[in-house]
Amino acid sequence: MKHTEKYTRGYFMPPVNEMKWAKKEYIEKAPIWCSVDLRDGNQALIVPMSLEEKLEFFAFLVKVGFKEIEVGFPAASETEFEFVRALIEQDLIPDDVTIQVLTQSREHIIKKTFEALKGCKSAIVHLYNSTSVAQREQVFQKSKEEIIDIAVSGAKLLSRYRQETEGAFRFEYSPESFTGTEMEFALDVCNAVLDIWKPNSRDKVIINLPVTVSMSMPHVYASQIEYMSSSLKYRDNVILSLHPHNDRGCAVADAELGLLAGGERIEGTLFGNGERTGNVDIITMGLNMFSHGVDPELNFENIPEITETYEKLTKMQVHDRHPYGGKLVFAAFSGSHQDAIAKGMKWRETKKCPHWTVPYLPIDPKDIGRQYDGDIIRINSQSGKGGIGFLLEQKFGLDLPPKMREDFGYKVKSVSDHQHKELMPEEIYRIFVDTYANLEAPIKLDHYHFVRNGDFHVTITLTINGQQKSFQGDGNGRLDAVNDALEKGLGIVYSDLTYKEHALTKGSKSQAIAYVGITAQSGKIFWGAGTDNDIITASIKALLSAINQITE
Repeated sequence: MKHTEKYTRGYFMPPVNEMKWAKKEYIEKAPIWCSVDLRDGNQALIVPMSLEEKLEFFAFLVKVGFKEIEVGFPAASETEFEFVRALIEQDLIPDDVTIQVLTQSREHIIKKTFEALKGCKSAIVHLYNSTSVAQREQVFQKSKEEIIDIAVSGAKLLSRYRQETEGAFRFEYSPESFTGTEMEFALDVCNAVLDIWKPNSRDKVIINLPVTVSMSMPHVYASQIEYMSSSLKYRDNVILSLHPHNDRGCAVADAELGLLAGGERIEGTLFGNGERTGNVDIITMGLNMFSHGVDPELNFENIPEITETYEKLTKMQVHDRHPYGGKLVFAAFSGSHQDAIAKGMKWRETKKCPHWTVPYLPIDPKDIGRQYDGDIIRINSQSGKGGIGFLLEQKFGLDLPPKMREDFGYKVKSVSDHQHKELMPEEIYRIFVDTYANLEAPIKLDHYHFVRNGDFHVTITLTINGQQKSFQGDGNGRLDAVNDALEKGLGIVYSDLTYKEHALTKGSKSQAIAYVGITAQSGKIFWGAGTDNDIITASIKALLSAINQITE
């Protein structure tokens, strides 16, 4: 590729790189979650949300379980200001929820921010200024000392306005563009701010280290976090927060490794909405923890509802392949995958497994509001008998014999292949009914009568091509006697009768279904199915359905 020489690594490794975090296996507990959907997410929308939409989104985030929500930049616009005031004046903030607002280190902006927050019961004021080499040199054209002075001046102003404003306020500081900042300098800036605020156990400070623009592999960011975590002043009274963006597609990895390295708090958005490629996706992070048996402490039990609300309010679409949330992420079209899932589900049921280990499914889709019959097994020309059989059983309560399942699988695949489309469950069920169930042409069952004298004797009356005929037969069982009558009366020869029956668990609970397979003289196996309130009648219907296919 051309122009490689134009680029170089723009990040800075810490002076000490211990990588103790690399020895940790997984995240053991949920971080403090802070949603920035209403600030970082909203400012990235083509059309930002209206006041009414922001109020609805806030209530939605509270319902999901967020205890810290960044609601905006009150000094940026009247809508932002009015939104904060509406939350406070209409008493829309639950007692256990803290709102967060963003401000630059400028007095008029800070003053406006505190005006918006007047009377708030619990708020975080989030101060930031950019610290990277590129921003210092190109944008602000300021020295390191001048950059520190901006941060310190802002910190002093926050302290002053907190004293002058009604309400309860905590502080947060972000060295924006942290990942492009020399680590020793980032530490100096943060410590200078901390020296102004002097956090204690009753008044902790959040130091937020953003991946404003992703510049490195995740392990580099983790090493940067580890260095800051071990070097910050007042560490016991500092909450170390992470704010990764997704420019390199690594936001989740940055956040996860950053937590291992000392991070305690995550700022992110639902489905990763945000500037450019977006923020870290809190849904993905939370459900990654969930898949390891760790409670994310957020309610993702109804992902379809969350998706619907998110798409309505942001006018964004969740990608079909988005982790956990996408419509197709649990879907299996491949026959081998479907078979493995079906067998895994059966294994789980029969073995009473305490833990979820089903192949190809990292979590149980039902735990997040998805359905087995519509979300997992999807049927097209690539599907196999296992998946088709699983869908029939889950959706319609049909448990076909293995060989019949194979026969039916070929028929379904043929239909999908010729129509060039995915088949919905109802379409598959209709193919089953039309192919096998209660077939009455050319032979239709009218009635039957059994007499038992040791063995069974049957008189069976049929309508054959419009003409009614009666036949008699004997056998050591009822179906055996019917089989004898049909073979003799119809003059057909078949062998190897296969039989299975069960009660229907879907729909009418009073009905039973029977499956019958017979082998014609040609060696071909024909299958039939019969349903009825009476299992004997269902069995006879199944046998006649198989015979009707021989006589077609």
